[in-house]
Amino acid sequence: MVESSLKEATNLLHRHHLKATKPRIKILHYLMTHHDHPTAAMIYDALSNRQPTHRATVYNTLNKLVTAGIVIEIRNGDEAIHYDYFIRPHFHIICTKCGKIADVFYSNSKKIENKMRQEAKKQTGFIPSASHLEIYGICPACQKVNISKYR
Repeated sequence: MVESSLKEATNLLHRHHLKATKPRIKILHYLMTHHDHPTAAMIYDALSNRQPTHRATVYNTLNKLVTAGIVIEIRNGDEAIHYDYFIRPHFHIICTKCGKIADVFYSNSKKIENKMRQEAKKQTGFIPSASHLEIYGICPACQKVNISKYR
């Protein structure tokens, strides 16, 4: 399983015309196998526990992966940038209380985003290159905390 996902990461880098260096493969593999929307610091900590990794390498690699469109950046209000492997289309819901980010897979999300980009182009003249939908709300854990406050 690990071997096949490492190969998948290598192939994905090649398809996006990126050199498949060991650090890039490790970082992309981490994002492919961890769906907790980590920050660069979280990725660095996780990978440096296994093998020495330079902090700058993690940040530079994440920037390359974002530019290539393999990974997206998410801001959830905690002033840190979170990263998400974004090959399978989905959108995010973000808790306005604790900042938790959850993936939402919806069969028509790609179609809806394309319509939104077309409308944006029509109204503004911009040529859209990418988009990402975020919905905000309160997660179940924070709902429980809020309810118990008022009892």
